[in-house]
Amino acid sequence: MTPSGTNRADRAPADRTRAGRSSTGTGRETSGRGGPPPWAAAWEVLLPAAAAPARARGRAFQAALRAAVRSGRLAPGTRLPASRELAADLGVSRGLVTEAYEQLTAEGYLRSGRGAGTWVSGAVRAANPRARDLAPRPAGARADFVPGTPDLSLFPRSAWAAAYRGVLAELPHQALGYPDPRGLPRLRTALAELLARRRGVAADPERLMVVSGVAQATTLLGSVLHARGVRTVGVEDPGSPEHGALHAAAGLGTVPLPLDEEGLATGPLRASGVRVVVTTPAHQFPSGIAYSARRRAELLDWARSVDGLVVEDDYDGDFRYDRAPVGALQGLDPERVAYTGSVSKSLAPGLRLGWLLVPESFAEEVVERKRTMDLGHPAIDQAALARFLERGEYDRHLRRCQRAYRERRDALLSALDEYFPGTEVSGIAAGLHAIAELPGHCGPPDRFLERVAGAGIAVRPLSAYGTTADDRVRLVLGYAHLSPARIHEGVELMAAATRA
Repeated sequence: MTPSGTNRADRAPADRTRAGRSSTGTGRETSGRGGPPPWAAAWEVLLPAAAAPARARGRAFQAALRAAVRSGRLAPGTRLPASRELAADLGVSRGLVTEAYEQLTAEGYLRSGRGAGTWVSGAVRAANPRARDLAPRPAGARADFVPGTPDLSLFPRSAWAAAYRGVLAELPHQALGYPDPRGLPRLRTALAELLARRRGVAADPERLMVVSGVAQATTLLGSVLHARGVRTVGVEDPGSPEHGALHAAAGLGTVPLPLDEEGLATGPLRASGVRVVVTTPAHQFPSGIAYSARRRAELLDWARSVDGLVVEDDYDGDFRYDRAPVGALQGLDPERVAYTGSVSKSLAPGLRLGWLLVPESFAEEVVERKRTMDLGHPAIDQAALARFLERGEYDRHLRRCQRAYRERRDALLSALDEYFPGTEVSGIAAGLHAIAELPGHCGPPDRFLERVAGAGIAVRPLSAYGTTADDRVRLVLGYAHLSPARIHEGVELMAAATRA
């Protein structure tokens, strides 16, 4: 066999005029009706490969021929030209074509028989090359008040890039192997220091796991609970709509539990019979309240009395605008609270970086389940976040976001006061969203939502997050991802839509 890149492989490929003549030449490779042969449709794919540098020409030719079969440009049952003729037409060595035919025949793309020629295999099905984007985003909204997204333009690209460059320069080779499933010790140490300092968490790096956000933390812990015989968990009502699907993925059902003005109502909690409950005590989502000190104590008393577990989702605990943030519930009883959070609201959800801190009695099982789930989180991403934390860049970024989001919340309240006088905003001054109850004349809710949707304004009613219907127009308004000017414009459009 003549190696690719030798003999005629180094000469320039034949020009398109010659290729066109060969395609319709003497008739031996034509369609039988005087037209071009069936494989001529793939010619444009093969020409660039034939022009590739000599050392890469063989691989390029094989890849181009393989792609032509996959895409359907070379249909199943198509007879290919003899290797000598195709090599002559393309200006490459016959050995290059022969080697490509043999390789693709071995892979199942082509079939051949002695004296029968080479054909496109019937085993190949044309692939759909279109890649859809399923990222959640409102389509064509003139104003988007859907909560849950930070301002991604604030992401500290320069500092993050510097962290990546730094770790790539300093990481030893062995650090690129399979990591500790809990996460790099360096990152777990940095996270433990951060959480203890900023959130009052009793953070033991040995029980801290790096995960792909709160979603993975939820399914990871849920699978361990399911293995222990747990079949239902309590969730806040209203609460995050994602919790139901995440727990279902772990085989767990959910029991909605009502809130009052202090937090999760403990009477219905005790009556429910559940022994695990998921909470957002620092800033309840979506109502915006903070659990009172009394309710926190009652919740922990319940957990101790039923040998239960409280799962604390501290999704935006760093952002409080009128005072220092309330510390995490976990610090009061680390053996009854599993604590989880992420950088999705503080940096960007696309990083998929978060943490799960579990009681000692769960640590071994959760670590083993994390190992079997994904063999650990990407080492370079972890090292970059560790460096970002160690150098104070995360604290600097949070201060910047704190100023921006406080300004945007003020802009939202000012716009509501101007265009919807009499609006009541509830919840604490914190986080990335606010609850606004519009004046009675804006209702009924269904009609209001229909009007604003028709005007291209994306909003979510509070009723979308719970099981209780509401006859008031109460909205969960996200503001962090909008500039003050866009907030003002969006509320003005909303007001105009209600008058239409």
